[in-house]
This record gives sequence, C-alpha cells and structure tokens, in this order.
Amino acid sequence: MSHNFRKKRVTNTLTQDRKFGTDGIRGPVDTTMNPLFVTKLGWAAGSVLKEEGISRVLIGKDTRISGYMLESALQAGFISAGMDVTLMGPLPTPAVAYLAKKNNQAGVVISASHNLFEDNGIKFFTKNGHKFSSRLRTKN
Repeated sequence: MSHNFRKKRVTNTLTQDRKFGTDGIRGPVDTTMNPLFVTKLGWAAGSVLKEEGISRVLIGKDTRISGYMLESALQAGFISAGMDVTLMGPLPTPAVAYLAKKNNQAGVVISASHNLFEDNGIKFFTKNGHKFSSRLRTKN
C-alpha cells in the first residue's frame, strides 16, 4: 500500500462519524476513538505537518482517564511520522493554542469538552495557534 494512499484513507475517515465541531474529531473511546485509530491519525497528521515544514508538536489534554491512553497512541503516531513530540499534560484548550504559537509548533488537545465521559476527542492547532485550515484537513 502506497504512502499517499494510506494517508488519504486515514484522512477520509475523519469525514465519517468522528467530526467534532469544525476543527476536530470525537467519539466513544470503546469504538471510534480507539488507540489504533488514534495512532494512525497521529501518523497521518504528522506526515502532513512534515510536508508543511513543521516537525514539532505539543500535546495537551483534559483529565479524562481515556486521555492518557489516547495521548500515548497519538504520540506513537506522531513519532512514527518523524515528529518531535512534547507532552504538556492536563491543560485547557486555549493554553495549548497559545503555547503552539509561542513555541512555533503544532498543537493538539485531547478533550471532549462538555460531551459524555465515554467520549473523547482531538483538536489540532497550527504553529500560529489557529485551527487547521480546510486545505490541511483535506490534503491527500
């Protein structure tokens, strides 16, 4: 299976049942947001970021117990794509966006906000602290 085909297949899954607002994904941890999917997501996102010239990413999370599991899976995916990863621990979403901008790195938050405790989600920020553009979210 080619590199681009795998990345496109993982990216296409984001348009299915995992959409989280306009800038992320979420779902039940026991089905859609499982460690295998999140590892593949980290690899796909890391591959796109590397193509954009971004090689470092910060990961923050809320205090849901599932966040610790998903953090490890996401970290593994990013590392397998050649990214440098800094784990920030529990932080509010705006703090991760701020630190991404301040440190010129991409940022990721593992949080399902006000959703059920069975859910968890992932939001992405550019090195400018903004949501990923639709161009990055749909890039092959």
